[in-house]
This record gives sequence, structure tokens and C-alpha cells, in this order.
Amino acid sequence: MNLTLTMTKTFLRIFSRDRQAIFFSLFFPVIFMSVFGLVGNAGNEPMPVGIVNNAGNELAAEFIADLGSNPLFKVTEGLEDELRAQIISGDQQLVLVLPENFQDNGAPADLKLLVDASQVRELAMIMPVLEQALVDVERALRNTDPLFSLTVEDVKARSQSYLDFLVPGLLAFTIMQISIAGSGYNIVEFRRKGILKRLFVTPLEPRNFIGALVLSRALICLIQVTVLLGIAVFVLGVNIAGDFTSLYVIIILGLSLFLSLGFCLGSLAKTQQAIGAMGSLFTFPQMFLAGIFYPIDILPDMVQPVAQLLPLSFVANGLREIAVNGASLLDIVPTLTGLIVWAIIALILAIKMFVWKEVAS
Repeated sequence: MNLTLTMTKTFLRIFSRDRQAIFFSLFFPVIFMSVFGLVGNAGNEPMPVGIVNNAGNELAAEFIADLGSNPLFKVTEGLEDELRAQIISGDQQLVLVLPENFQDNGAPADLKLLVDASQVRELAMIMPVLEQALVDVERALRNTDPLFSLTVEDVKARSQSYLDFLVPGLLAFTIMQISIAGSGYNIVEFRRKGILKRLFVTPLEPRNFIGALVLSRALICLIQVTVLLGIAVFVLGVNIAGDFTSLYVIIILGLSLFLSLGFCLGSLAKTQQAIGAMGSLFTFPQMFLAGIFYPIDILPDMVQPVAQLLPLSFVANGLREIAVNGASLLDIVPTLTGLIVWAIIALILAIKMFVWKEVAS
């Protein structure tokens, strides 16, 4: 045990002196998450809407004022040619043209809506919001009460942004990256530098070496995940609906799984180029198929069954169910079972493939 703890301190000291490793493993995910946080917050800004007031009467002025009071819109009044140019430049999403006959005389006025052809896909989402806003403005101008009101209640009492969805997946991907790099890449690097060959002729046993490497990488990964969670919750305002104990259970299981798979890759690879290629071949497909940046449900039907069985999918789904939906470990038994099965398979493979003499040679 003393040898294991000594080697653990040594591995931690080696990592602390590698500035590039610290940056890419500790700070790059923070920067990555912060960028997505800024992008997500930008989506909450009011929609720019231009108004062409060809009527020029009191009713039109009240209409523009009432529409401008809606927090969903940022209303800009101007000439039609100017606002058309702003649509082309992207400064305006919509332009509403009020005709000269815009008045309350019993005859409905025909409002013209100008949009860019490239925004046709967004129009299906924008139009219901705009139509409802126009109905509200009409009722306010005519002093008519609605027949009924609709109150929407979220039974889960939570609001989910894209950042809330992204953070658990990003944590899962970070766990995989640092685990693979911490075990597989380190084994190849120690072999290249002759460290393993020197350790092989010392009283150090394989269990001491593996135990120290696992403990050191586990501590590094837990620190990183804790930093990411802290920034996500206290700086970016991400909501964690579940309890942190369940969250860290999934984190530790995922860490064990990917550390073991890293040992497998490190035992197979003989050079840095080989471990780099194997690591990329293992991690990149999972990054795009395991639901890190978008749900697996939007993938083609023939790909979804494969994507759901990937090891990263179980980690990401477990973290997301707890963080976003507030699930407990009992609520995610199928995901937890799949994660444990993958961890056992990976551990068995790591034990069988990691032969001290062959790896050190």
C-alpha cells in the first residue's frame, strides 16, 4: 500500500509539471462550456422586428407602442427600403408593413410581413408567437376581454436550456477523454521513455503500478469534474435537479470504465502514433453518436440502437437523467445496469491484456 501511495504522489507530481496537459484537461472544457453558455444566453434576447408605419395615425402609433411593450420583440420603426436592407444584412428578422388604411373602421387591414427566404425554417416557429402578440395588441386597442386564458404549468417545475442539456454530456465526454489519456497514453509514454522497463526490475508489482495510476487519474478527473460543475452551477446558472451523490456515483463508474478501456488501448499500442490513432478512433465516433451535443433520438433510425449501446451513451444518459430530470439511481436502473456491465467487461479485458512483462518490453 505504501508503494502504491508513493507512486500515486509521483504520478500527480508528473501531471502537475505538464502545463499543456493541465490546460487541455482542466481548462479547455471550462472554456468550451463557457462559450456554449454565452451562445445559449444569446438565444434569450428579444426578436428584432421592423415596423413600416404607412398609416401615420394615432391607432398605428398605439399599435407600435403595444407591440414594442412585448418583451419577446425588439421593435424598430423605419422606412420600408431601409428595413428591407436590414433584413438582407441580417439585422432584422421580420418587417411588418402597416398599410395606409390601417384604422378602426370595421374593415380589416391587410398587414404585409417581409422575411428573408433563408429564414423560412424559422418562420413556422415565429409566426404563432407573432400572431398571438398581434391578437393581444388588437384586444388591448379595442378594450375587449379574451373569452378564456390558458395557463401552462410545467409539472417538473424546471426550465431547461441547451446549456442544461449540454453540461452532463460534456462531463461524460471529459471523463472519457481524461481517463483514456491518463491510462492508455501514459502507458505508451512510460514505455517510450523506458520508465516501465526500469520499474519492471524493481520490487514494484503490477498491482502497485496500476493502482497508483488509477488513483492519480481518478483524483485529477474528480477535481476537473468538480471545477466544471462549480462553474456551470455558480457562474453559468445551470440547474442541477438531482442530488450530487447520485451524480458522483455515475462519474466514478464512468471513470472506472474508461480507465480500464484506456489500459486496453495502451496494452495494444506500441507507439504514440498508434495510441493517438486508436484513441481518436475510439472517442470521436462516440462524441457525435452518444448524445453529447444533441439527443440520440434525432439520429437516423438505423443508427440509434448502436448509439444507445455505446459506453459513453450510458454515462451521458445517466448524468443527464440525474442533472436535468432529477432522477435517482433507482429511476435509471437500465442505464446503471448497462454502465456496470460495460465497466465489468472493460475491467476483465484490461486485466487479460495488461501483461507487465510484455507492456514493459
